Formats: sequence, C-alpha cells, structure tokens
Amino acid sequence: MKLPPPMITAEQWEEAYNGSFEQPLLVFKHSTSCSISSGAYDELSAWLEDAVRLSLRPAMVLVPDNRPLSNLISETLSLKHESPQLILVKGGKVSWHTSHWRITYSTLDEHLGTHCEK
Repeated sequence: MKLPPPMITAEQWEEAYNGSFEQPLLVFKHSTSCSISSGAYDELSAWLEDAVRLSLRPAMVLVPDNRPLSNLISETLSLKHESPQLILVKGGKVSWHTSHWRITYSTLDEHLGTHCEK
C-alpha cells in the first residue's frame, strides 16, 4: 500500500476526519523541504509498502503547500502542529501521535502493528 495523494481541501479533511468514526485515520504532515521529514516519509512509505492489509486509512498533507489545512487539522484535533508529524485518529480523537526523528519503521510497528497485516 502507498500513501494517497495529499489532501488539499478542508472538505477532504472533514471527510477523512468523519471517516475516523468507522475506520482509524493515520495523518502524515509532511514538509518536502525538510530532511527530517524526508526520512520520516521514507520510513512510513516502507512500512506501508510492507502491509498486506491495513485496518486504518492513511492520509497526507504537504505542510509548505497547504499550511492552512495543516493548521485546521491541528485545531480540529487540539494538537500542537509539528512537521513531520504522524497522528492516529480514532472516533474523532487523537489515539496516538509522534513527530520528527521518532517516525521510524520500528516505532510504526510498535504502535500501529495491530492495524497492519504483513
């Protein structure tokens, strides 16, 4: 599985957020101009590519291209903005989150492994 195209509208975020009441949502806030974020993107991409089946929905926002949407996500979830940032949303609430160097394949397995069949 791969990361989907980035969300670009508030409507896409609202749809994804509302869907978290039926299926957990994994939001990745990514900055294409940041080397730390590039590393996090690679780790997340590798983890997703190894998945045979996921019980969560991945989503992405490109922060430099769409800071207002990134801010809206932070406001909706009452969570401080960071980039890169990974947020698991279940039932409209933050279930788990991490950022920066902590976004690694092993961290994803540890915290999200129950949502990923390999």
